[in-house]
Amino acid sequence: MKRIVTPGTLPTADLHQYLLGAVAPRPIAFVSTIDAEGRVNLAPYSFFNAFSSNPPILVFSSNRRVENNTTKDTLHNIMESRECVVNVVSYPIVHQMMVCSVDFPNDISEFEQTGLTPIPASQVKAPLVKESPVNMECRVTDILTLGDQGGAGHLIICNVVCMHIDESVLDENQRIDPHKIDLMGRMGRAFYVRASGAAVMSMPQSHKLPIVGYPNLPEHIRQSKFITANLIGALAGMKELPKNQDAITNILSWESGDQIVSLDPDTKHQMAQEYFNGNHLEKAAALLMSIEAKTK
Repeated sequence: MKRIVTPGTLPTADLHQYLLGAVAPRPIAFVSTIDAEGRVNLAPYSFFNAFSSNPPILVFSSNRRVENNTTKDTLHNIMESRECVVNVVSYPIVHQMMVCSVDFPNDISEFEQTGLTPIPASQVKAPLVKESPVNMECRVTDILTLGDQGGAGHLIICNVVCMHIDESVLDENQRIDPHKIDLMGRMGRAFYVRASGAAVMSMPQSHKLPIVGYPNLPEHIRQSKFITANLIGALAGMKELPKNQDAITNILSWESGDQIVSLDPDTKHQMAQEYFNGNHLEKAAALLMSIEAKTK
């Protein structure tokens, strides 16, 4: 049974928490700005993502405070300067980032309060956060106001004009390694997620036809009581399934393959699921496709 939640029928603060709990994890924009008097502000925003690579566009939302319907220093500064720096949040600085969510007066420096280090940007006036592994200098192209009540967002559309990437987070192919960059994501309430280690998994999927597709899976796979929807989805997304007799030949090359070939279908289904859980989709597919070969 699902709870029905209709916006407008419950307090905004409660709806806010339902949204944040459901739309998660969210990346965190650690935004540095500067006002007309040279005062620097540093604040985190989790209503944030990348929306285009040509041009390179980031969008984050600075929402009106729910409790008193006021706006934040980041928004004021960006309205004046039309510039900002979006710094990413890695695990080593997550607690310093959280301190920046405190509502300090605008004459108090978040850099000083957290011990983070401001360093000059190359194309905008706002500083970079030295400890952040990636900094993106941005010029703001537009600000879209979504409402005038507490909780309403201001979408700040940022054109990235320069990126600074710490070489220590790159792999041998000069791509960002998720385990090295060790990013943090925002969940609902006080929950965060660390996007590295066992929580990160590689799941290649072809984006071009042909693929197997769900209707082309054997009925014993689609109707299995042991196979999860994730395994069915992975099989449906393969370019092709192994031929029945090829699957038998493949299994016979495994350790104890002759015994595995003779297992009953339910046991093969359970074993295939275990292979898939261990990131061995090809072995799971071979085991499942061997079933029809054995029963013919």
